[in-house]
Amino acid sequence: MDHTADCDMQTDDDFTSLQPSELISQDNPISYDQVENSTGGFVYQITDLKRVLRFLCLGTEKGSYYAKENELLRENIHCIDRLIMNGRGPEVVDLICTVSIEGRACKQGPTLYALAICCRCNDSKTKTAAYKILGSVCRIPTHLFEFVKYCEKESSGTGWGRAHRVAIGKWYNGFSKDPKKLAYLVTKYQNRHSWSHRDVVRLAHIKPEDSKIDMILKYVVKDMASANSMYSEDRSVVDVKAFLDGVEEAKKCTKSDIDKLRSLIVEHQLVREHVPTGLLDSKEVWDTLLRLMPMMAMIRNLGKMSTLGLLDSKSFGETLVVDKLTNEGLLKSARIHPFSLLVAWNQYKAGRGSKGKLSWSVNDNITKALEEAFYKAFKNVPPTGKRYLLAVDVSGSMQTPVIGSSEIEAFEASAAMMLLTARTEENFEVIAFSKGYTKLDINRVDTLNTVLKKCSNLPFSGTDCSMPMLYAIDHKKKFDVFIVYTDSETYHGKMHPSEALKQYREYAKIHDARLIVVGMVSNGFSIADPNDPFMMDVVGFDTEAPKAMSNFVMGKF
Repeated sequence: MDHTADCDMQTDDDFTSLQPSELISQDNPISYDQVENSTGGFVYQITDLKRVLRFLCLGTEKGSYYAKENELLRENIHCIDRLIMNGRGPEVVDLICTVSIEGRACKQGPTLYALAICCRCNDSKTKTAAYKILGSVCRIPTHLFEFVKYCEKESSGTGWGRAHRVAIGKWYNGFSKDPKKLAYLVTKYQNRHSWSHRDVVRLAHIKPEDSKIDMILKYVVKDMASANSMYSEDRSVVDVKAFLDGVEEAKKCTKSDIDKLRSLIVEHQLVREHVPTGLLDSKEVWDTLLRLMPMMAMIRNLGKMSTLGLLDSKSFGETLVVDKLTNEGLLKSARIHPFSLLVAWNQYKAGRGSKGKLSWSVNDNITKALEEAFYKAFKNVPPTGKRYLLAVDVSGSMQTPVIGSSEIEAFEASAAMMLLTARTEENFEVIAFSKGYTKLDINRVDTLNTVLKKCSNLPFSGTDCSMPMLYAIDHKKKFDVFIVYTDSETYHGKMHPSEALKQYREYAKIHDARLIVVGMVSNGFSIADPNDPFMMDVVGFDTEAPKAMSNFVMGKF
């Protein structure tokens, strides 16, 4: 079936040409609520809470084409401060908690920064709510250390206040029912962001609530001998001591102790961080680690394991990795974000690391599994049966790295998001646009690789986000939904995008034609008119985006 067949107009009577006198160029405002973007074009300012969501999901790392990283970060911090000053701090905290727990953001950094701002603010309700969710957001010591780093940056004083100390004490004591997990975490993540457990425990003056936590804190602050000084017949204390003994034994292993180390890994469920550096080139050790390896660690180490020959075609390692990557339940439980998989796919298929000298032979089955995992990491939605025009902005500003990745540019990330919809819906067309447009031959059987190749040689120039609607007008096409993947830095063109959609509705006689703007950069701009109920903003790479878009298209909100 031709997926574009139902989009053509039946007669010229269905359509009327635009009148030039009706047009207002994008470098002039069309309403009082428009603001000037970074390029001199006029667009709409998104709400502060929507901007916080963009910040949490997209961050500001590497900045944008028109704004530096520090400038974007400062703007987003001011946005959070305004919400707190207006009594909406608890709403910000709720959003932080939701985004973090549901795994909607690729990186925790922006979430932790926002949480630190709320914890260090002067509004008591916001501060109380923020510290209350510390354990839910900071799930591993890396998160805790990064949170502490940001709190130090935001703090006006030099000491740790009572609320701060109590909250961090609760983080450690919160593992009382599962002390072995705490022992695992403090030995796997010993220090990050220039902070260690010894630093944090001492500054927070943590008082252990039971002997299990006491033993672990003695271990991290002093040494194993201090932990061993505690005698207890409590089974959980004995288990914690056995685990810590196993970690210490692993540290002492040399190349002549490979079999012993492999036994310790299996017995105590040890991970790469527990293995001595000198043994991390052992194929036998990695073979044992792989069988027990957490999902994210496996994804990060695909290149390393490939260099050792563990993931060769038809090997046990290949089968295990492919099975895990294509297991939707495992992806969800491990909170694997789609963008992490996109970066891993891009890195793995290159056959070399972005840093250092690591290189490997690419296994096509693993490349395909990573791509499949990318789409499974989004929440599945049923097809809507609507007619779509998927429009990818390929202007110069979309060549900016996205979410801090030096390898994935905004237009590439947009193409990946676009293919997600193309694989779900039956009736669609795809165009790439800047000052003009190019129709792309994209279909449901395309892969990420083929789509990126089709986009790679397109001309990059200025931005005219009215192009998707003008394309439909010029070619007398009927679409129910326009999805535009852009940074909203539009400034070229004789008509504003929101006005182009309104004109399209009139001339195509589709009065509820909808526009969805997928924001790919953490700025405060959108081409969608917030006063139009049939225009919507979503955040690129928010894992909830496909579901929200589907509900919007079907009129569910």
